[in-house]
Amino acid sequence: MSDADFKKSPLYIVNEMAALDTQDRDYYDKFTDEERRQFSTFLMLKWGANVSGIPELQEWYIRAVNERVNKNFFVLGKHPKLQWLMCTTASPGMGKQYHYYIKSKKDKDDNSVKNKLKKIFPEMKLEDIEVMSNFVTDKDIKQYERDLGDKA
Repeated sequence: MSDADFKKSPLYIVNEMAALDTQDRDYYDKFTDEERRQFSTFLMLKWGANVSGIPELQEWYIRAVNERVNKNFFVLGKHPKLQWLMCTTASPGMGKQYHYYIKSKKDKDDNSVKNKLKKIFPEMKLEDIEVMSNFVTDKDIKQYERDLGDKA
């Protein structure tokens, strides 16, 4: 398959995210049997939560994916269409967005970041700390600590 053909494929991540953003609930039904086997609803969960844009929109997607999709996602592992339908509910219906994938950090680094975030934001839920730890930098943490007057 050429690059041009691949970009037209329904399994091209840009096309999948566009279907998620436009709440195309029939998208999964359009797949061939082979495409259904290749389709990864887990990638929809990982990519769907992250968008660039204004902070309020970013927060919307993270919260919506976490509350509407992530909670029962693996319980419904044998129902990929239902997982897809759950993913489409994360979109606020504001058109196509630029989604990106956040690569997981090494556990050692991740735990250190999580521990610092727990001290800085003791009222924050563990799930939110985990999400935040994927994109916060050491520079951000130092700034948070400065803002709090090193109370953390």
